[in-house]
Amino acid sequence: MQLALSPELEAWRCEVQEFLRPYTHIDGYFQRGDEDALSAFYRELGARGWLSLTWPIELGGEAKSPLYEFVLWDEIGYARIARPPLAAGVVAKSLIAAGTADQHERFLPGIRAGELHFSLGYSEPEAGSDLAAVRCRAVRDGDEYVVTGEKRWTSHAQRSNYLWTLCRTGALDDRSRALTLLIIDLASPEITVSPIWTHDDYRLNEVRLDGVHVPVANRVGSENGAWTVIGQALAVERHMQFPPKRVRRDLEELRAFVHQSGIADDPVIHARMTDLAVRVAETEALTLQLLAQTAAGGDGVVEAADLKVA
Repeated sequence: MQLALSPELEAWRCEVQEFLRPYTHIDGYFQRGDEDALSAFYRELGARGWLSLTWPIELGGEAKSPLYEFVLWDEIGYARIARPPLAAGVVAKSLIAAGTADQHERFLPGIRAGELHFSLGYSEPEAGSDLAAVRCRAVRDGDEYVVTGEKRWTSHAQRSNYLWTLCRTGALDDRSRALTLLIIDLASPEITVSPIWTHDDYRLNEVRLDGVHVPVANRVGSENGAWTVIGQALAVERHMQFPPKRVRRDLEELRAFVHQSGIADDPVIHARMTDLAVRVAETEALTLQLLAQTAAGGDGVVEAADLKVA
């Protein structure tokens, strides 16, 4: 399945492809290699205004349709150059929707330029896929929160400026109704970042927070209101994080390998390849459905959840 684009969007796709041409020799994502090259790539996107395509004009964006953003990251994903920076996805979109004017002024310019980096502080040793079980605690003390806890499997914390942190501000039994989002400066002296190396030498991190002082001004949304902010962000950034052309290329390369290996006619292999092709087509269809909902002004929360498990 291919998205039928307007002439303007086809011209945009061609512009993106031409921009990416010098990068297509790269084997795999920047994240698996040169962190400096990845940062430079994000800055180049920022200089072109491509990290803020859909932002309101008054916040420094171009107010374009989500389709422009989709095409950009679909092509970058197919070229296997980089994943979208967290800052330009869930962080920026959450700040635009639920942040304060002060937060817009402090954080959005750096995100737009590709110079301000965030890591996702959601997962914990006892709260991986079940985010409602988060235990990292934030206790209000005047105009600050004091945060204590641990985050695990955190990508890029060693080079990020801030941790986009899900904290518990109520009883554990209240689950998602007692969670708050805080922006925490990773340069805080009460934070320790330690590497966790995967089998393929990719660095994740353990982030320990031992009484970190965080201004209330760094809270995103209301206290105990994180779940709403997270759900809204999921709907509007899913097409960035999981562009279907990325898995389409994986399927193309797998097909080539199967044919080169002379096993394409094996009934089991043939059935498996057919199943994979159907799954890729489903992912593409769900992405287009989500984009249609978002472009029409809908929240797309259900479609985003469907896409996550596709």
